[in-house]
Order: sequence, then C-alpha cells, then structure tokens
Amino acid sequence: MTGPGRIPGQYNIILDGEYDTFDHQMPIEEFLQRLKNDDVPGEVSVVGLEKAFDDEELVNELAREMDQRADDLEYQSPTIQIVVKGSFHRQGKTYDLRYEGELHSLQEIFGPQLERREQGDWITAPF
Repeated sequence: MTGPGRIPGQYNIILDGEYDTFDHQMPIEEFLQRLKNDDVPGEVSVVGLEKAFDDEELVNELAREMDQRADDLEYQSPTIQIVVKGSFHRQGKTYDLRYEGELHSLQEIFGPQLERREQGDWITAPF
C-alpha cells in the first residue's frame, strides 16, 4: 500500500517511530546479504543503518551493492523502508543523519538524489 514512508521503487528513509513500518523487518547486514543474493522481499523494513556507520567497510560494501543491484530493484519495484534512529540534518544540497552526536552522510550510501518528504522526517532516494 502506497502512503507516507511507503513509496514502491525507492528507498524510503524514515525516522523510527514516525511512520508505520512493515511487519517484515531485518537488520542492515541481512539486507546486504539479500541484495547480494537478489532476494529482497517485496515489502521490508531495514533497521540498524545508524549503527552501520561505525563500520566504514560495511558502509562501502552496502553502497557498492546497492549501486550494483539498482537495475534489478527498479525492475522488481519493492517497497523498502530504511528505518533509522536519530534526526535528519540538511548539509548543503544533501542530508546527513545525526545519531548520538555524530553526523553521517546519507549521500555516501544512497547517492546524491535524496529528496525530503512531508515535514522533514522522511527522505526518499531512487534505487
């Protein structure tokens, strides 16, 4: 069902507790593995991205795999929510995630085409 935080064919980056999430939830590491195996569910909420920023290798691998699987995901058009803790912070033309006093670049993972939706607690990025 399309609605706030649930646009098919895009990454829906939402703040934890702001929108309804899907029953099917998985940690970021499992999502990465599912991307590699071309086994992403039609509707999924991915949790734990804010903690993944502590592991630069994981962030780089995730960004690389998301980029490589973009065409497959566009064709399959799943609804993927990335549920994060913290707050969004505008940095020039892009957005950062503020978590535990640190700013983390969302562009580093999702690319430059980030678009803020609603009252600022939801960002989308194309696959």
